Parts: sequence; C-alpha cells; structure tokens
Amino acid sequence: MQSRLPTAFILLSYLILTLVPFLPLALGKPLDHAANIVAMEIYAWLAVWAIFKRPAWFHWLLLPAFIGLPIEVYLLIYYSQGISTHHLGIIAETSPREAMEFLGSTVWLLAAVMTGSIVWFIAVWVAALRTRALAMPAQARQAVLGIVAVLAALAWYGWEFGVAAPAPASASVPAAASRAASSASSASAASDDASDEEEEEDDSSASNASVPGSVAGANRTGKKLAPLPHWLRIPPDYYDFARTWPFGLAGRGVDFYDEREHLARLGQASRSFTFGAHQAAVDTVPETVVLVIGESARYDRWSLNGYARDTNPLLSKETNLVVLPDVVTAVSATRLSVPVIISRKPATQSLEDGFAEKSFITAYKEAGFRTFWLSNQISFGQFDTPVSVFAREADVVQFMNLGGYTNNSNFDDILLAPLQHALADPAPKKLIVLHTLGSHWNYSQRHPKEFDKWQPSLFGVDKPAYTDLKIKPQMNNSYDNSVLYTDWFLSQAIGKLKAPEQPVSLLYVADHGQTLYDGACRLAFHGHNTIHEFRVPAFVWYSDQYKERYPEKIKQLARHRKAKLATENMFHTLLDMGDIRYPQDRLEWSFVNEGFKLHKRYVDSYGWTNYDNAVIKGDCSEVVEKKKK
Repeated sequence: MQSRLPTAFILLSYLILTLVPFLPLALGKPLDHAANIVAMEIYAWLAVWAIFKRPAWFHWLLLPAFIGLPIEVYLLIYYSQGISTHHLGIIAETSPREAMEFLGSTVWLLAAVMTGSIVWFIAVWVAALRTRALAMPAQARQAVLGIVAVLAALAWYGWEFGVAAPAPASASVPAAASRAASSASSASAASDDASDEEEEEDDSSASNASVPGSVAGANRTGKKLAPLPHWLRIPPDYYDFARTWPFGLAGRGVDFYDEREHLARLGQASRSFTFGAHQAAVDTVPETVVLVIGESARYDRWSLNGYARDTNPLLSKETNLVVLPDVVTAVSATRLSVPVIISRKPATQSLEDGFAEKSFITAYKEAGFRTFWLSNQISFGQFDTPVSVFAREADVVQFMNLGGYTNNSNFDDILLAPLQHALADPAPKKLIVLHTLGSHWNYSQRHPKEFDKWQPSLFGVDKPAYTDLKIKPQMNNSYDNSVLYTDWFLSQAIGKLKAPEQPVSLLYVADHGQTLYDGACRLAFHGHNTIHEFRVPAFVWYSDQYKERYPEKIKQLARHRKAKLATENMFHTLLDMGDIRYPQDRLEWSFVNEGFKLHKRYVDSYGWTNYDNAVIKGDCSEVVEKKKK
C-alpha cells in the first residue's frame, strides 16, 4: 500500500496540472477547441514520458509550470485567459519595487502561494525518485517514440510548407462547400473581430486567404516544397498547444522570445538616434507635461464638441481647458496612428513598420526630464509591439492591463495610482504618457455599472454579435457611456495634476475614431475610410502656474485652437509645450508657437488623400479626394 502512495500522488499531481486549461469550464465559461487541447496534452505527456522513461528524469522540466500555476489560475479566473506574451513581458520588465507598489499587501499572499507550489513540486520530485513503478517499458517506449516522431514530422512539415486544400468530391459539391466555408469564415472572422484587437484592426484578413481549407506555410527554411496533403494534416495547431498545461508554457515562452526579437529589430533602426535636445530656459523649476492618448474616440460624440448628449459633464466645468475642434488622424489603426502622434514619422509613412528616429520621449530625456509611459493597453502582439518600441524609451514603463482587450480588461482608472506615483517622483521635471483603453470595443466593458447611463445598452452582454444590426441602439448607447467614463477618468487625472501647484500642461488626443452603423451605413468599428474614424477629439489643459511661466504659448494656443490640425502636429507641439528645442526643429508645426503654419493633412483613404481637398460620400460618409479638373 505504501509503495502505491507515491505513484498515486505523482499521477494526481500531473492530472491537476493537465486539467488547468479546463478551469473555465468549471467556472461556466466556454472553452474553444477543447478536444484539440486534450489531444495535445496526451501527446505531450506521452512524448516526454517516452523520451525520459520515468518522472524522476523529466520532473525538473515542470518547475516553471509549478511556479507559474498560481498566476495561470488567477488569470483564468479573473481575466478568462492564461499567461500570455504580454504577461511575460510585464513580469520581465517590472522591478521588485514596482511589483510591491502594484500588489501592495497581496504580495505576501502571492509569495506564500508560490512557496506552496514549489514545496509541492519538490514533494512530487522526491516521490518520483523513490518509485520506479511509473517507468515506461522498453517496448512501449519504442512504439510511442515512433508514433511521436511521425506525428511531429507531419506537424512540422505542415507548419513549414503549408497544408493543401481538400480534394473536391465532385464538380457540384465543391462550389457549395466553398460557399459554405466562405460564409462560415466570414461569420467566424466577424465574431473574432468583435473580441480581438488583431482582427478588429485588420479587416482585410479574410480577403488574404487563398484556397478554402488550405493553410499557408511559415517558410522559415526558404525552401519550396509541396504542401502537406490535406488528409495527412494534424488538426491541433500551435495556438492550441500553447494553451495546454504544463508543456504549453514552453510555447508561450517561444512566442515571448519571438516578440522580444521583433521588438529589438524594430528598435534597431533608431538605436543610435539622438535629437540633441535641450530646454530653452535651463533651470530647475519643477514642471510636468502629460500626454493622454485616447482610444477609438469619436469627435462628434463628445459634448465638448457639440454633441446633444452630455457626455462630458466634468470636463466642461474645467477652466484652462482649450478644445481643439478640427484634428484628424492619418490612419484608423492604433499601431499605425500612435507612432505619428509621438514621433516625427510622416503620415504618409505610417503604414510602414519601424522608423529610423526615436520619439518625443527621448527628446524630453535629453532635456533632463524623467519620463514615464503608463499604459492600459498591452505590450506585445502584431498590433501592439510597434507602439511598445517607442514606449520603452521611457525611464519608467508600466503596462497595467492584464486582461488584454477582453471583457475582463482593467478600466482606465487603473492608471490613476501609477500617475500619482509618477507625480510624487522627486525628479523636478517630468513627462508622463497615459495610454488609455478609452472606447475600444466592447464599449460596455470599458466602464463600471455606474456609468451605464444611456439604455438599452450592451452592459452585461457577453460577446454580443456586433454584425447584428438589431443591436445598433444598444451599441451606440454603450459607446456614449464609454465616453462618459472617459470624461470622468480625464477629470480625475486633471484633478491629480492640480495638486502640485506647479507648471503642468496636458494634451489629450485620440488615436482614431469609430464607425457606428451611422444612418444607413452598414459598417462598424474602424479600419474603414469614414470621416468618423479620421476626425478625433483633442484638447489642451494647463495649470495657472503653466500660464504664468509660458504666457506666449497660451496666447498662441488660443489663437490657433480652431486651426486645421493633424496628429502630425502633436510631436512638435508636445516638445514646444515643454519648451524643448533641438537642431532643425520645426516650430511651424507647433500650434502653441507664433510661427505656426498650416500644412496638408493626409489620410489613408483610397490611397493618400488630402483631407482638406476631399468630399464626404455615401451612406458611410467616406473621405474621397476631389477629382482633379
């Protein structure tokens, strides 16, 4: 009986680890591709067991899984997702001091739980060393290794060279099957689009598919071989493997490494770049400059800009707040628009990856400012890494959003405590960037219940089908409620900026707008060519002390507030707001400078279109350049 106890303890421990991905089912939440996850876990366990023969020789591989188990369970319970590259990035880049500030007293609970996990790991290893009952027999090992090798080879070949489309059964069947597949693909893409940032920002993804049923290869080797026959394909994919536990954690580690490498490649072009910047008046007078980057905000849904609903009841009461009523963004996607805001990257280069210069953050650092990037967005991913390249120029970088873009995301008030810490930093001169989640879909999940003012709304609705035009009223009400919450958040931030009683200035600008089934338009979200996505809300707020220090800048701000502005103006204006100068600076692009001049405003609508030489056409109010006579 005693000899069986270690065996039972080991098997029970491994079973608990294996069941971790299925925790959402126990919480009453759906789990996609559950069968694939089961298959991948069985495969992984058999492969490892066959290679190492007995647990005593492979248990050490599971140490990261035991240590990460409390975090994985926490994220699954509260954020409906496991550890991702984004979370690994947060862990890797958060200092012990920042972790203590973020976790507070709960850090001791986390330490106790992790200590318990490590003790559990050691206990299982001791049990594995004491028993040979779980050693895989030689003949079984050979058979399993053979099967594992064949399946691994097929999986790798399909990943590298792609999978061919299934052969048609007859002349008539494929057409129907193709139509069905196309319809299913569109429905699936639409559903994913509503819940995932990557799909939302890439409406062309469906059109990029080739033959229905085929899978493109990674082509890492550069060799051209025939794709794997469809009947030999291995159904589970890499994404499903990464969601398994404990071995899927290795896949996430590989993804994290790839993202770090991609980040390094993007940053390589500007690694040695400097502005040679300095502050015009060299002194030690304390001052703070703040940039707030809004998300998916529509100009015409802010009551500050004339909207009938009072979506800005708090900001409308602020003194020293100057609304900028005519600002356009060059492109309606975060990863492309934000670099134009914070660097000298021209609008017409915004579709290209990377940039050979650094952002205004580096210029402020060169001028002696301590810099902060505080974000409620995520740090890694195809649509986030390009922004992170610039974010990492800051002295202090904090990505606070553990829930991604899901219904478990943090509200933007998660940024208020880090903002307070930044303001309390002893450095006399500070630059602070707040990157908000704003009105990102799902709008009803961007605010707490008390801001669910306009109804009926989508509040409490899990994964609403945004393609259903019947929810248009609820969608629009929820969007307005998200703007109402943004108003509250910005008011709270401004309130904290008033406390130091020193020169403080704040610039708010949104990255892009949204289309919301306006009128007869059947489009929603962004990535289109509508005026609702190019025209964005923006304003400047300043303290009384800032006005006293820079009266001429405030005079020019009032003078140019109604000028035709673009997000390209923001880099130059932000530097001018801090009185930062550098060789070949372009003060004519700063709207707080007496030398300000208008320039062409290009938007990515059917090619690069001069916004001020365009007409608004169609049900969706698309921006179309006038034909040359």
